[in-house]
Amino acid sequence: MNFASKIFLVLVLALVLGACATDTRDVPPAPEPEPQPTQPSDPVEVDRVNPTDFADSRNLDNPDSTLSQREIYFEFDRSDVRPEYLPIVRAHAAYLRANPSARMLLEGHADERGSREYNLGLGERRGNSVLDLMRAEGASAGQIEVVSYGEERPVCRQSSESCWERNRRVEIVYTAR
Repeated sequence: MNFASKIFLVLVLALVLGACATDTRDVPPAPEPEPQPTQPSDPVEVDRVNPTDFADSRNLDNPDSTLSQREIYFEFDRSDVRPEYLPIVRAHAAYLRANPSARMLLEGHADERGSREYNLGLGERRGNSVLDLMRAEGASAGQIEVVSYGEERPVCRQSSESCWERNRRVEIVYTAR
């Protein structure tokens, strides 16, 4: 390549780079940012959920509230609610009293021992036992429906006492909150 070609190539390159540069003389200054309102340093009390307010539907999903607990377990071949589950029953009954449009399904379950018919009856007795306690606490029977699945919907499929304990239950299912 001769000397003239090299100079021509350098000039073209300089023009291309010069054309890419931006001209800042005609650019208006950036607008001043608007001042942001100051945020309070403490959270607003209104946003906090009281976990013992059983009328508040937000507590149905609040792990700190008794309303988030929806399983009641039973002894072998029994349908009476054990004392440790009474606070759960009372909390859900209070929720139903405070929310007349709420609807609940009590699903009764049994372990695999016993005949199919016996386990369906046992699951229904367990659901009715929870229903009776909720009605005694002031919940409306029209808000609650009982269904028994017997041994048909186990949460654990092993044949052991620890597994059977988990299958002897009533599940509280809200169909309308």
